[in-house]
Amino acid sequence: MSQLELDPVTAPVPPARTARRARTSVFWLSLPLAVVAVLVFVLPLTGLLPERGQNLDATRQPPGFLDGGSWAHPLGTDKLGQDLLTQFVSAGQLTIMIGLVGALVAIGPGTLLGVLAGYFRGWVDRVISILIDAQLALPFILVALAIISNRGSSLPVLFLVLALTGWAVCARVTRSATLAVRERQFVIGLRAAGASEARIVFRHVLPNLAGTVVALATLQVGTAILIESALSFLGLGVGPARASWGSMLASGQDELSQAWWLAFFPGLAITLLVLLVNLLGDALLTHHDPRKRRR
Repeated sequence: MSQLELDPVTAPVPPARTARRARTSVFWLSLPLAVVAVLVFVLPLTGLLPERGQNLDATRQPPGFLDGGSWAHPLGTDKLGQDLLTQFVSAGQLTIMIGLVGALVAIGPGTLLGVLAGYFRGWVDRVISILIDAQLALPFILVALAIISNRGSSLPVLFLVLALTGWAVCARVTRSATLAVRERQFVIGLRAAGASEARIVFRHVLPNLAGTVVALATLQVGTAILIESALSFLGLGVGPARASWGSMLASGQDELSQAWWLAFFPGLAITLLVLLVNLLGDALLTHHDPRKRRR
């Protein structure tokens, strides 16, 4: 073999092929997430779900595919005889909303502060970096306990906790990416041409950070869901008025010996949803990376 030839095993994958693979991955990972969204948000509108009422004659009934179960309750019932599938779908709506809103409230201020620190440097960078280090030094559970014990359990309080505990990681990653972008030739050329700093940041720097921001946002969705589940396990979640998959998992832990399905299905749903979202984030990062984008 000539020295100029590359071993096919170790040869680098062409950027165009990498971009195509990323688009394919995004498509196939989006399908199950779309199915979950349809089941959670559309299925209740069809009237096909069992009633939510209590039935003390059918308490702790196993799922329909197990011995002793009934397909009238496909996922079984709880200790009050309430259908688990109906609760599961309703709780899924709240869980997905918590993940999306929790990601937005963290990625918004985190991206803004990270871009300001990375682009302007100097005292702006020093102040924001000190705030980031201070936030990362605080365990999120202590921040959550301090806020929830003072304000009580509710959705707005939960989103406040997610914002305060999630912005620092987003800011640190965005700052590092901005430091690399601001040294590129096109940014230096724009500054030399007299373009305003605001125009450079919003018209040129931020679009080049799209892949990083998208990946951070998708990862933050999974993080928000996991944080809510952890808080619900400690009794600090969204409160008893509304159920999420995290609160269902927490309430089902005491029933594992008698009705394992009460905790199994919410736990499985959380695991799969977070896994799919994280994989989608990796695929989107590759797809939106300008260095890998197909020309």
